[in-house]
Amino acid sequence: MIDKGQDQNVAEGSTAIQAGRDIIVTTGLTYTEVREVALDVFNTNFYKLAGVAKETATTRAEEITEEFLAKLQNEFPAGLEKASDPDFQYALFTVQKEYARNGDKDLGSLLVDLLVDRSKQEQRDIRQIVLNESLRTAPKLTENQLAALSVIFTFKYTQHLGACNHQIFGGLLDECVLPFASKIVTNAACYQHLQFTGCGSIGSLTGNLESILGTVYLGLFLKGFDPKEVAERGVSIGLDPRFFIPCLNDSSKMQVAAVNKEQLDKTLEAETISPDDRAKITGLFEVGKMNGQEIKDKCIEIRPYMSGLFETWSGSSMSRFSLTSVGIAIGHANIKRLVGRFADLSIWIN
Repeated sequence: MIDKGQDQNVAEGSTAIQAGRDIIVTTGLTYTEVREVALDVFNTNFYKLAGVAKETATTRAEEITEEFLAKLQNEFPAGLEKASDPDFQYALFTVQKEYARNGDKDLGSLLVDLLVDRSKQEQRDIRQIVLNESLRTAPKLTENQLAALSVIFTFKYTQHLGACNHQIFGGLLDECVLPFASKIVTNAACYQHLQFTGCGSIGSLTGNLESILGTVYLGLFLKGFDPKEVAERGVSIGLDPRFFIPCLNDSSKMQVAAVNKEQLDKTLEAETISPDDRAKITGLFEVGKMNGQEIKDKCIEIRPYMSGLFETWSGSSMSRFSLTSVGIAIGHANIKRLVGRFADLSIWIN
């Protein structure tokens, strides 16, 4: 590469900027100034330690601050302008303080993700309040409890309508379940503590995992019906490929082309279909639905590690555990830090 000279004539009172690549200019503090503010927040507020402990705490605070500012600049550069906001500084100090105390890399990564999401909130609304509380709560949880929140969040609070076949569904399990499956425990104290910290509550109703999967991903757990069933039921559009596909579990039969009832309703509403055909297609959707044991067996066939998860789910309070907004935010962030991109938290907390 040839180094070209750069000459500028600058009027009095102006600022000259030059570089060999793109420059982002903001009217607020620079990255370096924000970093100095962030570290001043820690040094001013963190209780004084002595000797090696002080050096360790300072090193950890600098490490987590750098990680946070780098991620913030990458995902939401405008967030750097909030450095002078008292509530932002308090949230940042919470992250610095907790990471300085234990230095847990996974917890640090989780806190950074939560803080970046917190930085995106422009006003004091429910998400900002929930994320502030999540920053204080996450350090009180063990790796096992964070894993439980993530799995409960995945199965009870999300649906991936793109999981239209067993291969994609298996990939979904690998991303959102496998990293946590071996870390989940059955002992009651785990879930009692989650309840104590405000992440959720243990109810009396059991949410059978097979039933949840059989509702949210019904299209994956059908045994199908004979193709002539469509004509016999008087569906005027016949085996229209928009609504009927070969059964995923038996290619000699047919099934309705939808992951679940919600998706089917949206598809039928978007197409020009008579009310009579809509009702008949909907009626065909659950024909040949697998029972609970068959759903369980199919999941284990798709991903053998699900065998242990079914046992843990039924043998612990997971099946009766409902998440609060804080539990949802932490479970969401814990998955996001591993998967990378994930649906925005506003879908669940708004």
